[in-house]
Amino acid sequence: MRQQNRPPVNQAVIEELLTTRNSKWTLTVVLHLRHDTLRFSELQRDIGTISQKALTASLRALERDGFVSRTGYATIPPRVDYALTELGAEALKAFEAFETFAARHWHRVVEARQLFDARDADQLEPPVLRISTCR
Repeated sequence: MRQQNRPPVNQAVIEELLTTRNSKWTLTVVLHLRHDTLRFSELQRDIGTISQKALTASLRALERDGFVSRTGYATIPPRVDYALTELGAEALKAFEAFETFAARHWHRVVEARQLFDARDADQLEPPVLRISTCR
């Protein structure tokens, strides 16, 4: 079996890619594009809680990295379609694995957050000043 000629792993690029993919909306946008090509307005409506600015930024970053393709049509009003590329479909496998994990363990995450927040709230209370009445 022949190995493909690949450049050596560049750890800095990998870390930057992981950081970029860690934006708040990346997984959500890719997961919404998994079955269909969608227009910007359809994506925004389907996601619901995303602002136009955040969706635009997410789509531009995904397009820049080769995960999403953007096809514009010279119509009135202008029409732009977004779809996953081959690379995006490959990334979708990892995103769906995380989606499965989240669906399976969301309750444990909520519980951990509640415990953390309760502990954090206890630490924020001012210390009690105790005055000794013994002589």
